[in-house]
Amino acid sequence: MTSATSVRSRWTRLLIVALVAIAIAHALDATAWRFARLLTVNDKDWGRLLRSMGYLPTWGVIALGYWLQQRDDPRRTAHSWALLLGPALGGGIAELLKLSIRRLRPNPDVFEYVFRPFADGPWSNRGMGMPSSHTLVAFAGAAVLAQLYPRARWLWYTLAVGCAATRVLSLGHFLSDTVVAALLGVMVGGWVWGRGRADRGIVAPS
Repeated sequence: MTSATSVRSRWTRLLIVALVAIAIAHALDATAWRFARLLTVNDKDWGRLLRSMGYLPTWGVIALGYWLQQRDDPRRTAHSWALLLGPALGGGIAELLKLSIRRLRPNPDVFEYVFRPFADGPWSNRGMGMPSSHTLVAFAGAAVLAQLYPRARWLWYTLAVGCAATRVLSLGHFLSDTVVAALLGVMVGGWVWGRGRADRGIVAPS
């Protein structure tokens, strides 16, 4: 099997897994909407901690901290940019997709999918939830950190999952909003890291 064929086969498998995950998430949306509720989650310290993983300035601080710490590493600037650009690109993609998909956030009283017509504020994403911006930012950042510190990848992704959970528990998003965002976030973070390696010679620290 050639390298190109192997890459296509891998992406095909990933696409199938992603589509299955999205379908399952939509099938579970009603159950999560009914039972996975903790409307005060953002008032709790742990809830604010997890949600902050989807807050872009958090990744700015992480990128700055990495840049300051790795003074002797000639790759520190490229690594720091990846830590910032991954979440930033993820957040931008989330906002553009909201304008395109136009599915509104959950109604706390009635489970239903509601889509805003394009004629109604075509350039406003107010109240739209698909995909979750916080979740996409969190997973894009986690994907970059997983490349930098692969032994701790479980920790970075656990924090990103926690961020997604706060969005569902607070009824800020449907479960499917966060699953779609998580899948896109991993792809965005991986793409940013891959482009950095190709353009600047980024490699994971030994």
